[in-house]
Amino acid sequence: MNSVNTTASTPEALDQEIGVLRAGADSWSTVPLGDRVELLERLALRIADVAEEWVDAAATAKGLEQSSQLVGEEWVSGPWALIAGVRALAETLAALDRGALPFSDRAVSERSGGQVVVDVYPTNPIESLLLHGYHAEVWQQPEVRRSNLRESVGRLYREGQPDPGVCAVMGAGNIAAITPLDILHALFAEGRTVAAKLSPVNDYLGPFLERAFGEFTDRGWVRFLYGGAEVGERLVDHEEVVAVHVTGSAATYDAIVFGTGPDGAERRAAGTPRLDKPVTAELGGVSPAIVVPGAWTDADLRYQAEHVATQKLHNAGHNCIATQVIVLPADWEHADRFAELVAGAIAAAPARDPYYPGSKERHEAVLGADRDHLVLGGATPPRTVAPDVAPDSNDRCFSDEAFGGHLAITRLPGGTDEYLRAAVEFANDRLAGTLGANLLVDPKTARAHAAALDSAIAGLRYGTVGVNAWVGVGFLLARASWGAYPGATPADIQSGVGVVHNACLFDHPQKTVVRAPFRPFPAGLAHGSLHLSPKPPWFVTNRTAKTTSRRLTDFAAKPSLTKLPGIFYSALRG
Repeated sequence: MNSVNTTASTPEALDQEIGVLRAGADSWSTVPLGDRVELLERLALRIADVAEEWVDAAATAKGLEQSSQLVGEEWVSGPWALIAGVRALAETLAALDRGALPFSDRAVSERSGGQVVVDVYPTNPIESLLLHGYHAEVWQQPEVRRSNLRESVGRLYREGQPDPGVCAVMGAGNIAAITPLDILHALFAEGRTVAAKLSPVNDYLGPFLERAFGEFTDRGWVRFLYGGAEVGERLVDHEEVVAVHVTGSAATYDAIVFGTGPDGAERRAAGTPRLDKPVTAELGGVSPAIVVPGAWTDADLRYQAEHVATQKLHNAGHNCIATQVIVLPADWEHADRFAELVAGAIAAAPARDPYYPGSKERHEAVLGADRDHLVLGGATPPRTVAPDVAPDSNDRCFSDEAFGGHLAITRLPGGTDEYLRAAVEFANDRLAGTLGANLLVDPKTARAHAAALDSAIAGLRYGTVGVNAWVGVGFLLARASWGAYPGATPADIQSGVGVVHNACLFDHPQKTVVRAPFRPFPAGLAHGSLHLSPKPPWFVTNRTAKTTSRRLTDFAAKPSLTKLPGIFYSALRG
């Protein structure tokens, strides 16, 4: 099975591969929309063909027993996310081929002031059933209006690409679907052929991705490269590479764009990049979970504690949007109880050790030597919670991404409306990064403080805002845009620049807003919430995550109404 050579690409091999891609760029630019749709439809089926081997390899590499429900994470954030992205992109291209937009007029609305909002999930009855009660919308940047919305979708297919060229995609080592989704964006949104260098952390995915993308590699449109920083540097510096996309940390971005050492620091300070080509980036940061005070029941407190524990511990905490800071209302009667339950949920979650190189050191650096914290076990280094970090402190948990099992709690005073304003200001101004922010609010409070809540969602300068939904769901919903909030500069890159996993091909998205039920089915029924979504399969506490996620992946690849009962049966037992 593993016949792919994943040893480091030599300079000669790299030059040869780039030459193939440069020649292939011209043929790729002439492929008609209808043919591109067919390419994607075949790609979805080939991903399904390698999915089980892919997930088994990922589970082994991350130290998971094949029987563990945590293997569901690998189905959700690997084949399922990728197949969903492929299917959504195919539907967009098919719409453009008909001269239509990839969404209906009914999906478009305007906020006060004229900001355009497009509903992107659900788009059909099946999606409504699979994630019942979930909703996602993409807010457009201010220059987009109803009158020019058509001219703000699918730039490549309106204007073409004057210089198709080659894009270097620097693969991420944590979430399996990231690199192939980035490849799709470069191909279908930017019109470039792709040299994808896989991270040494997960280059075991190479054989499966090369099989899935075989039709693209055979025609000189995609090449997979292997190796470490030296190969990456040669790739991004190559004269035939006209654009670069990187997923990683701000430090990785700075090393690529400005260089390393004193010379790199000097160039960054002067704002003079060493790399004279466009670079887009999806980087990490410090993601908050803002808790809005309300009359939560004990069941609510426990469920949302599991929710926060999932936001922290999914993929062993090695996520760019893992929640790192809980913002609690200081005057809320349930604040102490909720903090205790979160710590308990983190301690009780299945034990697993970090697999990502350097995560132990990053965790310990953020933790610091003198800070009071709770040691919760479950990993090496152990999971930790700092229960009361002053919001005006210079604590490193506000500025440095731990990329592991550390969580900090800070508290802000004030009534609900005042607290929300303060929480938004804190998240925007005190926390590093702009990728994702979470809001937890019960329905009664959301109705009673609708204006303040809407203002908070609008005011959060983050690329994805999740309301009772972990922002990671925004990554899974392919029609949503994914990336940092607009406005970063190379010298202050924050969580990056540009968007990916943007299957509707919006040219100027500002943020994605994802909303989900506050209570799972059937608990929500007692409070008048008529949705059917049980505990999501990505929860670290879900008892049927592996089966449910595998069935969802199979359905995404080969939809059939006969598969829905099995999905629902498994999901309801989670």
